[in-house]
Amino acid sequence: MNLPRFATAIFLAAATSAAAQDAETPPVLITNVNVFDGVNEKLIENANVVITNNLITSVTTEDVAVAGGTVIDGGGRTLMPGLIDVHWHTLYCCNPQSVVVTGDIYEVAIRGAMGSEKTLMRGFTSVRDVGGNSFAIKKMIDRGEINGPRILPSGPPITQTGGHFDYRPYQAVPTNPGDSQWYWYAVGLMAQADGVPEVIKKSREIFRMGATQLKISGGGGVSSTYDPLDVSQYTLDELKAFVEVAETYNTYVASHLFTDAAVQTAIEAGVKSVEHGFLMSRETIELMRENDVWLSVQPLADDEDGFSFDDPVSQQKWIDVTNGTDFTYKTAKEVGVKVAFGTDILFDAKLAERQGAFLAKLQRWYTPYEVLKMATSTNAELLELSGPRHPYQQGKLGVIAEGAYADLILVDGNPLEDIDLIANPHDNFDLIMKDGKVYKNALD
Repeated sequence: MNLPRFATAIFLAAATSAAAQDAETPPVLITNVNVFDGVNEKLIENANVVITNNLITSVTTEDVAVAGGTVIDGGGRTLMPGLIDVHWHTLYCCNPQSVVVTGDIYEVAIRGAMGSEKTLMRGFTSVRDVGGNSFAIKKMIDRGEINGPRILPSGPPITQTGGHFDYRPYQAVPTNPGDSQWYWYAVGLMAQADGVPEVIKKSREIFRMGATQLKISGGGGVSSTYDPLDVSQYTLDELKAFVEVAETYNTYVASHLFTDAAVQTAIEAGVKSVEHGFLMSRETIELMRENDVWLSVQPLADDEDGFSFDDPVSQQKWIDVTNGTDFTYKTAKEVGVKVAFGTDILFDAKLAERQGAFLAKLQRWYTPYEVLKMATSTNAELLELSGPRHPYQQGKLGVIAEGAYADLILVDGNPLEDIDLIANPHDNFDLIMKDGKVYKNALD
């Protein structure tokens, strides 16, 4: 493109000014902190951490000075990486279930945007969104127009006819080629595809929207009406088509699954992330390990935080599924499969405030160190399966190290000794930083 001389001069001057402004951004020095680096159990005591722009540039126990920078005295608190939730629903988490029946995409999106800021203020600086049209919210967060976590969006979760995520009314079938799309399919909150050609096209459409990985449903679900838990969804050929398209985009498929049969078929097809898996046997979990498949499981139980459904059939399915939670965690740990942390909170903004409490529940099966490592560096490893589709590749996530993103939490206390500190982030997280920007500072 040939620009007029005066336009070229203006462009160069603006570029030079922007570069100078970036170069002159004062560094931040966090002093007097004990660092959990996301990987090692032993804290780096009496450490100093330097942040330049949005990256960590030094972690040292030596004295450091930053000319013209901001100094934050950690007062002996624990500095840790921002938390990561790899089974989050930006839109579903904070919208009542009734909105799916009576609302529209504007209401859903506004609630999702408002909930995103609250997610960040609970210390979750990154999420993998495994279902919903969160693309606009992600873009606005990345541009700094609204506050929220980093989002790796899967886009609308894909269901077969009569599968999980087919929430259409009973009268929606039989269909004919002239029917218009159901509203929630048309606006990308959910998606449906049947048969290999439709699977291929729908997958490509969702990657075109900006998905970092695909989310599909390969088995029966709790919150949907027409799919019993024992039903395996999608044929092997259809599942292979999902995986093949994802691989052409150099990324992977995550699938909602519960039972042995559904999980084993998904593994054969090449699915790399099993979401839930509460009804699996030990043999299937061992098969996951042998095929390097991740288990993205949630600490769900029929307890004070149990999900409630208007439909009594869904409520019974919830009980049936959560009866398998304890076995799944214990067996996964014994077998040595890769386990990631997520919450899967649905249709309840008040319950979403318990996001950190869900993480703390892992102490039933893991040590505090194992819990914190899972929600930081281990979860970040799962996010890296998105390869070049991963939108945050300038730095590392889930760790405190040189070259990592400055996504940080300063905890009043030591969560390696008392994991319950993370259950109450509003009282115990004195500093929350994402991408080098401070969003909360209760130290003054």
